[in-house]
Amino acid sequence: MASLAGCRNAEPAGNTPGSNLSAPVIKASFTHADKAVVDRYESAIQSFMERTFGTRGFNGSYLIAKDGEIIAEAYLGYRDPVLKDSELQEHDAFHLASVSKTFTGMAVLKLWEEGKLSLDDELSKYFEKFPYKNITVKMLLNHRSGLPNYTNYLDVYGWDKKKLATNLDVLASLYKMKPPIQFTAGKRFNYCNTNYALLALIVEKISGQSFPEYMEEKFFVPLQMNDTYVFRPEDSNASLPSFEANNRRYGLEFMDLVYGDKNIYSTVRDMLKWDQALYNDSLFKPETLQAAFSGYSYEKSGTRNYGLGWRLTELKNGKKIVYHNGWWHGNNTVFIRLPEEKATIIMLGNRYNRNIYKAKQLCDMFGDYQQSNNLFQDMENEATVSVGGGTD
Repeated sequence: MASLAGCRNAEPAGNTPGSNLSAPVIKASFTHADKAVVDRYESAIQSFMERTFGTRGFNGSYLIAKDGEIIAEAYLGYRDPVLKDSELQEHDAFHLASVSKTFTGMAVLKLWEEGKLSLDDELSKYFEKFPYKNITVKMLLNHRSGLPNYTNYLDVYGWDKKKLATNLDVLASLYKMKPPIQFTAGKRFNYCNTNYALLALIVEKISGQSFPEYMEEKFFVPLQMNDTYVFRPEDSNASLPSFEANNRRYGLEFMDLVYGDKNIYSTVRDMLKWDQALYNDSLFKPETLQAAFSGYSYEKSGTRNYGLGWRLTELKNGKKIVYHNGWWHGNNTVFIRLPEEKATIIMLGNRYNRNIYKAKQLCDMFGDYQQSNNLFQDMENEATVSVGGGTD
C-alpha cells in the first residue's frame, strides 16, 4: 500500500496506555499535510523511488514528513517476500539495526540530565576492574573509546556460535578473550558496536531495570510508540523476519540477543513520534539535545561527524543533517532529521537493499543539502562510513 497524504487527520495508533505510568503520556496523533504541500513534493518522491528501486523493488515502509505533518507514507511488499501471504501494514515493526543507537544514546543522556551519571565517568566505575583504561561514558557515546568491536572478534576468538551471546557475554569476553585495544582512548573516531552494548548495561546498572523495561517506561509508553519494543527471545516467532537480496531468510544467530547497539523494532509512524519528541521540551532539556547533536570528531577534514548516538553531516553552508543508518542481516534502515526545516525521512526495509541508504538524497527537497550527487551514498551504511569524509 502506498499513498501521498491528503488533507485529513488520522486517529492515534495503538491502545491507550495504562494510568499507572511513572512518566506522563504525550498524546500522539498524525496530521497529514494539505494538498498544496503534498503536490510540492510528490513528483520528487515518486521520481526518487522509481530511479532508486526500479524493477528490483523495495520491500519495506517509508514516511516523509514536514513540520510533523505526513507528506508521503507507503507500505510496499510483504512480511515474507517469499511466501507473499501477508502484505506489510502500518503496525509491522522493523528491526531498526543501528538506528537503535539513537534510543540508547538518548537513554544515557537522560540519566546524565537527571544527574545520575557523568559523561566523564570512567567505565571502571560501572564494571569492576575493567581491563581497558581511561575510557569514559562519553567515549562510548561518540565512538572514540578504541574498544574492539564484538561483532568482529567474538567469532575470531572462538565463541561457540551455538550459544546465543548476551550483553553480559560481550562484557565478559573483554575480560576473558582480552582482544587488543584499537588505539589510545579518545584519540580518534572508530565506529564500534561494543560501545553501545556496554551503554545498555550502564543504563541497567543505574536504573535498576532491564534495558527493555527502561526504554518502555521512559520513551515508548510516554510517546505512545505502541508498536516499538526491544527484541527478546520470546519475540522470535512474532517479530518481522529479514531476508537476503536473494530472499534467503535469516534465522536467529549467535549475536542476535545483544541490544543497545541494535535490536529495537519500530514502525515509521512510531519513529515520527520519536522525531517529534526531540523538537520540544517534553522529554529532554535543550542543552541535552545540543550535546547529542554536536560533533566530537574533527581530526579529519570533511562533512561527516558523530554526536552522542547520532551521525551528522555538517555542510560548509551551515546546513546540518542529523541521522543514523542501520544494517543487520537483511534489515536496512534510515532515520534522517533536518532540524532547520523540521523535515523527517524514514525508510525501513527487511529485504537487503543497499539503495535504501540513498534516501539521504531526499534531503535536497527541503534545502541546499547537496546530497543528490553524493558519490558515497550507495556505500553509506553504519559499517563503512567514518567521520571526516573517509571510510573504514
